[in-house]
Amino acid sequence: MHLGPMEIALILIVILLIFGAKRIPEIARSLGRASQEYKKAKEDFLAEVNKPAEDAKPAVESDKSAPAVNPAKEDKDSDGPAQS
Repeated sequence: MHLGPMEIALILIVILLIFGAKRIPEIARSLGRASQEYKKAKEDFLAEVNKPAEDAKPAVESDKSAPAVNPAKEDKDSDGPAQS
């Protein structure tokens, strides 16, 4: 769907009538602050989520003495209780 210049102008006029000329800059400022806080929170969250994965990777690679796990053997052993 494409909006032409007339539709955009009409939308802006309606917004101006609803909120008034004095209130629009306040709304824009608060939207900018909210956007900035959202981006900061998202970056902090991603940093926190990725941090443990980065810390655990060297420990797993350096631990060569751990026995290898055979998934096929685990499936046979975990079939449930033995029936007699």
